[in-house]
Amino acid sequence: MKIQRAFSIKGAGKYLPKTVITSSKIESELNLPEGYIFKRIGVKSRHSAKEESNTFMAKQALNNALKDANISIKDIDCLIGASATFDYIIPNRSSLIKNAFEEALDLDFPCIDINTVCTSFISALDYASLLLSSGDYQHIAIVSSESSSNGLNPNDSETYSLFGDGAAAVIISRTNQKSGLIQYKSKTYSEAAKYTIIEGGGNMNHTKNTPYDPAMYSFKMQGKKLLKNVKTTLPKFLSQFFKPLTVSLQDVNLIVPHQASKLGIRMLIGLNKNNSANIVDQLENHGNCIAASIPIALVSSIENKTLKEGDTCFLLGTAAGMTIGGLLFKYSKL
Repeated sequence: MKIQRAFSIKGAGKYLPKTVITSSKIESELNLPEGYIFKRIGVKSRHSAKEESNTFMAKQALNNALKDANISIKDIDCLIGASATFDYIIPNRSSLIKNAFEEALDLDFPCIDINTVCTSFISALDYASLLLSSGDYQHIAIVSSESSSNGLNPNDSETYSLFGDGAAAVIISRTNQKSGLIQYKSKTYSEAAKYTIIEGGGNMNHTKNTPYDPAMYSFKMQGKKLLKNVKTTLPKFLSQFFKPLTVSLQDVNLIVPHQASKLGIRMLIGLNKNNSANIVDQLENHGNCIAASIPIALVSSIENKTLKEGDTCFLLGTAAGMTIGGLLFKYSKL
C-alpha cells in the first residue's frame, strides 16, 4: 500500500477524570430497572469531569503525550484542538491549551481548532499530515478533550446514560519510515443534518432571548432516524473507501471506531463479516466521549500494545451533521 503522507505517532497520552459514574447509580437516579442501561445502551461506567475543565484535561493528556515522545512543548510547531465541547465560545480551544503551559507563553506556534464533532480527531489527523508534508513542521500536537455533562438532559435517559468525559493527545512527527496516511475520506449526508443537535446557545436560540430549558440546551438525538440513515450510508462509504486499496476492512490489523453506541459497534462488526477481534470496543467502561472517543481508544491501543509497529490502523467515525469519516494509516513510533 502506498503511503500518501508520511508521519509517525511519536507520542500518545490520555487523561480520564477522577470521578467514575456507574450505570447502577444512574439507574437509581432515574428509577430505571437494575441492569437496564448496560443491556440497552452497552455502558457500565463512564468518567465524569466534575472538577476538571476541558483545558485542564487537555493539558494533562498533552503532557503525557509529550513525555511519551520525550520532547517538550517548546518542540511543538503547531497545536490542533479537535473537540466539540469547550470552556469558552471564544477564544478557540487550542489557544487555551497552549496558554495552560507556562513555558509556552513566549512561544508563537499556531493554534488551530478543527470541529467535525465526533470525527474531529480524524479530520485533524488528515490536516496535520498535510502540514507535515509541506516540510515546514516537525512535530504537531493533536488534542481532543470532551466534557459532556452540561449538555445532557436527565429526562432523556438514552443520551444521559450514554456519554462520558475524557481527553487524549498524540504527537505526530515527520519520519523517514514507511508509515503514515494511506487514505482519508469524509462524506456528509445532509438529509440527516439535524438528527443530532443542541438547539440552544447559538445565535438562533441565544441565551439573551431564549430562557433556559433543559430540552433546548441539551443534546438531542433522533436515534431511530439516525440509525436508519447510517445503515444505508455506512456500507456504501466503506465500499467506496476500500475499493481503490489492496486491502479490505477485514485485512486491517486494528479498527478504532467512534464509540458511538452499542448498536453502532454491533453494525460495524456485522460489516466486518461478524469479526470483532480487530475492533476496539471501550464503550462499556468509557461511554461515548464525543470527539475524544477515537483518540482515547487509539492511545489505549498504543499503550497496551494492541497496535504494534508496522500495523495498519483504520479510524472510523460518524458525527452530527451527518458525517462519516475514515482514515487508514500505517503505524510507527520511530
